[in-house]
Amino acid sequence: MPNRDAPTQGVPAAPQCGPVTGLLRAWGRGEIEAREKLMPLVYEELRSRAAAYLHRERADHTLQPTALIHETYLRLVGQERVAWRNRAHFFGIAAQMMRRILVDHARGYRRGKRFGAAVRVTLDERVGTADPRDCEMLLLDQALNELAAIDPHLARIVELRYFGGLTEGEVASVLDVSRSTVTRDWNIARGWLYRRITVGPLQGAR
Repeated sequence: MPNRDAPTQGVPAAPQCGPVTGLLRAWGRGEIEAREKLMPLVYEELRSRAAAYLHRERADHTLQPTALIHETYLRLVGQERVAWRNRAHFFGIAAQMMRRILVDHARGYRRGKRFGAAVRVTLDERVGTADPRDCEMLLLDQALNELAAIDPHLARIVELRYFGGLTEGEVASVLDVSRSTVTRDWNIARGWLYRRITVGPLQGAR
């Protein structure tokens, strides 16, 4: 059986460098004007991903897509000398930043509410045959940190898929693995998180 994760031997891959990737690489070389040209090209997609994420959360979420994307935007433009590889890599970094912003917001929201009111999120896409229950953002963040200590690769896939809204193909590009690997590991990671949140601390991820 051929190894589908291995590159094709003797056949060079055709270079693919769209306008976003070209500007990202120029920005990584320190060309600030490339950054200024890039942001209008990615802003709407960043906003769309933020809106899609918040749409599946609680109805009274006080963080609006515009605020989330504005803070993410400010953090992104503050990056200097990043070796941007491509568009998927850029949105992967954005996913990390969105997660940090959402967790910080959840901490502040909980401090400001009486009786320890929860900021609730939903683990999307069913795990097995049971609907995942709602869970606190901070609980999800804690579980993700525990997963990262056991298997950083699985935790990264969750961050990219759940917080960043990347497709399996985009995640594969960011992590330099096959899409089938992402599909398999995404299912493993979601199953682990569901058990961790509903049952308690677990030992291994795989």
